[in-house]
Amino acid sequence: MAWVFLFIAGIFEVLWATLLKLSDGFSKVGFTVGTIVGMIISFFFLSQATKVLPLGTAYAIWTGIGAIGATIVGVLIFNESMTLARGCFVIMLLVGIIGLKFTSAH
Repeated sequence: MAWVFLFIAGIFEVLWATLLKLSDGFSKVGFTVGTIVGMIISFFFLSQATKVLPLGTAYAIWTGIGAIGATIVGVLIFNESMTLARGCFVIMLLVGIIGLKFTSAH
């Protein structure tokens, strides 16, 4: 169940990061509230995952999901560029996440 919690935490990290951008420096109240709620939910599920998973593994995967997800959102929603180099580094992050998952004792 800890891996499910970690995945949920990562998804909410992507959500709050997206809402943070949409909040325009916390000047838009609805997006600001959404950012804070998303952060709370994300941290809650991360805290549940770290009850079982090693901290380093959980944190690295959580931030990796957030980084990959935010990159995808940036490209698809905010029209950010995706260069070959950027794509390669995103793939390296994904390989790292998968590697941490499969080499974890849990």
